[in-house]
Amino acid sequence: MMKRRRLRKIAATLVFTTLIWVFADLALDEELTVSNLKLSVAKSVNPALWVTFSGQSAVTLEKVVLKGSARRIAEVRQRINAGRFIREFYFDPEHEKMTAPGDHPLNVAEFLKGPDGVQQLGLTVVSAEPNLLTVGIVELQKKQVAVRCLDDNQNPLRVASIEPAQVEAFVPAERGGAALEARVTLSKREIEQARLAPIEKTPVVELAPGQTREAASSVKITLPKEQERLQEYLVTSVRLGVSLSANLEGKYKVELVNPEVVMGSVAIRATPEAKRAYENMRYHVILEIDDSDKDNRPDKSSPAAGEPVPEIRRDLIYNFPPEFLRKDEITLNQSPVQARFRLTPTTAETPAGVPAPPTQPAQN
Repeated sequence: MMKRRRLRKIAATLVFTTLIWVFADLALDEELTVSNLKLSVAKSVNPALWVTFSGQSAVTLEKVVLKGSARRIAEVRQRINAGRFIREFYFDPEHEKMTAPGDHPLNVAEFLKGPDGVQQLGLTVVSAEPNLLTVGIVELQKKQVAVRCLDDNQNPLRVASIEPAQVEAFVPAERGGAALEARVTLSKREIEQARLAPIEKTPVVELAPGQTREAASSVKITLPKEQERLQEYLVTSVRLGVSLSANLEGKYKVELVNPEVVMGSVAIRATPEAKRAYENMRYHVILEIDDSDKDNRPDKSSPAAGEPVPEIRRDLIYNFPPEFLRKDEITLNQSPVQARFRLTPTTAETPAGVPAPPTQPAQN
């Protein structure tokens, strides 16, 4: 009997001691500062609402101060060190009863204390920077929008067909006319695929720079086959530009030996738009003169009186419009022409008689 009483006393003492330590642990709150958290608009938001934080779909929280028991803080530190701490939190205006159009103030610390924040970690939030955000709510309307097709550089692509040519999408109510469009962006690989068979993609509407909304349905895009896309043209009345460095300018003049070949004609394969752009270029072909060309003699010296200046040969650079070159909408349809020229010294009184250098870098 005495033994049982003794055991009960020991058990009671252990329980009491444990409770003391538990309450002591709970009483010893600590703080932890976490940097570079992210608050984003939830993807599940009603598609008829456009939600932003001061015009942005996400905002960086530079510093959030958390508070909790020593044990909870230690657990969070372990999660951070192991890369398991959730650094992005999602805002749903319906949960916060902010669905009316207009601007609404959001206390970040109070939001993070809730179920969509750090509540599940058993912690509370002391402060956040920034602590006050403006939540903007814009009501969108579903409208029919035209579909445009672009490449990775956001250049328009010539298409054979887009089916359907229009889709339904949520857009700001005031948007209309040419602004009612959805875009499909194709990578280089997708462009090649679309020339062989239709490719299916979902268009997106740009609400603001960097903020898009998917259309309600996808479209099938077919691009023209390569042989249909580019046609053969002959560009005549070719204009030559000579690119001469500042080291040679005024000290040497360029004598073109075969001008009838250099400025004869250029055979190209291009789209009609690319062909027109090439014809309108200031220079169609560029002859680049290197600084080393002045030494292009066997003995590296100036020729003796009456001795002909050695002839130099160099392939021309075809100055195709860069935007069409990037889209593979223009290419040379002949072997590159080789210019033959001589570079002869001149005096300060005799200016170099060469065409002006191009105003923009030549493109291969």
